[in-house]
Amino acid sequence: MSYNAENMNFLRDLDRVIKARNQVANHLSQIAETINKAELEGAEISGKLGMAREIEDITIASENLRKGVFRLMVLGDLKRGKSTFLNALIGDNILPSDVNPCTALLTILRYGKEKKVTVYFKEGKPPEHLDFASFKQKYTIEANEAKQLEEEKKLAFPDLDHAVVEYPLPLLEKGIEIVDSPGLNDTEARNELSLNYINDCHAILFVFRAVQPCTLEERRYLENYIKGRGLSVFFLVNAWDEIRKGIIDPDNLEELAEAENRLREVFQTNLADYCQVDGKNIYDERVFEISALNALRRRIKNPEDGLEGTGFTDFMNALNKFLTQERAVAQLRQARTIARQTYTRLHDAIERRIPLLNEDVEELKRRIHSVEPEFEQFNEIRDRFQYEIRGMRDKKARAIADSFRTFVLSLENTFESDFLRYQPDIGFWDSLQQGKREEFNAAFKQAFEQYLNDKISAWELTAEGEMQDAFAQLAKSAATLGATYNQVANSINEKLIGQKLYTTGKINTGDDSPSWASWAMGFISLASANVAGLVLAGAGFDWKKILVNWIAVFGIWSFLSIFSISLITGPIGFMLLGLGVGAVQADEARKELIQATKKEFVKYLPQVAKEQWQPINQAVKDTFDAYEREVTKRLNDDIKSRKSELENLIEKKQSREINHETELERLKALDSNVLSECRNIESLYHDLILEPLSV
Repeated sequence: MSYNAENMNFLRDLDRVIKARNQVANHLSQIAETINKAELEGAEISGKLGMAREIEDITIASENLRKGVFRLMVLGDLKRGKSTFLNALIGDNILPSDVNPCTALLTILRYGKEKKVTVYFKEGKPPEHLDFASFKQKYTIEANEAKQLEEEKKLAFPDLDHAVVEYPLPLLEKGIEIVDSPGLNDTEARNELSLNYINDCHAILFVFRAVQPCTLEERRYLENYIKGRGLSVFFLVNAWDEIRKGIIDPDNLEELAEAENRLREVFQTNLADYCQVDGKNIYDERVFEISALNALRRRIKNPEDGLEGTGFTDFMNALNKFLTQERAVAQLRQARTIARQTYTRLHDAIERRIPLLNEDVEELKRRIHSVEPEFEQFNEIRDRFQYEIRGMRDKKARAIADSFRTFVLSLENTFESDFLRYQPDIGFWDSLQQGKREEFNAAFKQAFEQYLNDKISAWELTAEGEMQDAFAQLAKSAATLGATYNQVANSINEKLIGQKLYTTGKINTGDDSPSWASWAMGFISLASANVAGLVLAGAGFDWKKILVNWIAVFGIWSFLSIFSISLITGPIGFMLLGLGVGAVQADEARKELIQATKKEFVKYLPQVAKEQWQPINQAVKDTFDAYEREVTKRLNDDIKSRKSELENLIEKKQSREINHETELERLKALDSNVLSECRNIESLYHDLILEPLSV
């Protein structure tokens, strides 16, 4: 099948997913509107059912689902053909390729009816709106000027943050956004800008070049920023066609096959660890050999070109499967969960209300009084969970802060061996020559930043493991306490109406935990807004936004602010000058440099370890406190709503006569209408997973 046909299949599948997603969002909105209208009506009849929290959650879920996008981020070293690959992917020469790193901007490509660019600046400067031609002209510089800026370690546009390119492309119109990042070996500041976007993207497209397989820099970023973080990564080995140029006889197919197989072994060795998902090897589904320049040339010449032999067809199939099946199905599964739980909560409230409509006020008061011990049990469950959260908070805050202190103090032990691979490429003796010293100092400072970034990243995995362990334990507690909570709720129902409530035959709820417990276990990520920076993500929590990123930036730049200047102008510099040309061999001089650096470095390690302990400890506590506040709020809301639905009924009975038949009809219609919307969501979900897509 041609690439164009595959691309059309991709667009059709995205259309189908977007349609299903919008339909589910509409059904969720209808559920929220139906319940909200019923609550307003009920306030004047038999009283509200206490569904405010459910209305809020399901409204947020609907909004998030409707505005959702698939965001892809392109990462890779400089000169790997990232922009060429993207131009070939979208079928138009939109992004400038072969741009010098000094002019490279992090660029977000999204749909717009007209071609235009918005450039965003640092420090609050208003954004600049440009047409596409003006953007290329204004923010592209000549190669010789770029080379000079690179040598001077200066940026062409130091006040720029990123750019947003809008373009009327069918692919982008289907809800795809593409983040084109600067090269990863530019500067640590640019690296940080790129890497900070990772958690906001659904997939990473990591671009290699076939004739430069897995460089030290690339392996460094894979190890420190990709491995062990649960990211969905596609690896694209670009310029595969250039392998032919490197063999003695380009027409010798046997020699070409041997060269290709040797490269495949190199990539297999280096990338296998990043292609393991739940113990399954998905290397063939994540690594692709492509020829982006050939693909782009052929697509510009003939948009209908099949692109056979460029690797794009296989890649598009895999990307299609990921975006339209794996990612989309997960989103709709979350929407289905919250719809089920909302209906269950509503159905139970209605089933409690109906038998009480004919009871007189005094009997109602007696029954409500009889369940006060159960409501006290609800409070005890809440207090117990709060106690567990706080205990876990204090335990993990100390453990993570202690681990950081231990980590910092241990840097002295491995500095000399660790730092060897970060040394500047510039010749050491050249660095002592007049006019070269500044260049070496700048390169040395950048190398030191890289070293610190990588060490901090390695420690982050330790902190991440501690946090994942903590929330896994709290999830188990939430499940256990949620089951106890349900038992108490069932006891209340039996005392109030004299029988148990069943939802069998109505809808299979799957997870029967109370909504607050499901939230605490991370099941309802779609329905949750940010809580003091805490964002639910899948079955866990994206705590890095308020812990790891903060620590990484704060920790790294705290280090550098203390001693980076002294590395360049302090005792180390004077000591090196004292060596004298010819006094020792270059390798010995380098060792002296590293030893001197270590001596200066370790002076500050105890101070850094001491000063950073408390901020890190507090950052971890803040994470758990935000979690506790939201869980407690949801628990209190549930308890309050259960009380208020009874109190509301008494209030209405005291103030007016309730028409039993009319109210019974209204409540049953409410149950039926919401159940119908839930079944529509179930149907859409099952249609998407049961009917095959194009791949």
